[in-house]
Amino acid sequence: MVKSHWIGGYVMEQKLRRDRNIGENLRRLRCANGLSQEKLCAELQRRGCDIGRTTYAKYESGELNVRISVLDELKDIYNCTYDELLRIL
Repeated sequence: MVKSHWIGGYVMEQKLRRDRNIGENLRRLRCANGLSQEKLCAELQRRGCDIGRTTYAKYESGELNVRISVLDELKDIYNCTYDELLRIL
């Protein structure tokens, strides 16, 4: 269940839902490419992104927003477009 706060009401609820959906898409792409979170994070670190598995897990669960630099590297790792990377499920 998504909590709604009346700082933005409906907008806040939609943002939380959207962030979680992006995380679900990141998980789908990772699994479709046969990568564990650990292996993906190792590849991201090799490419200069300072990210650990715990942080990446928070991206997938929608608890943390993904940095643009990480999205850029994920796009290259998965050989996909930004549209495919950020598609809302």
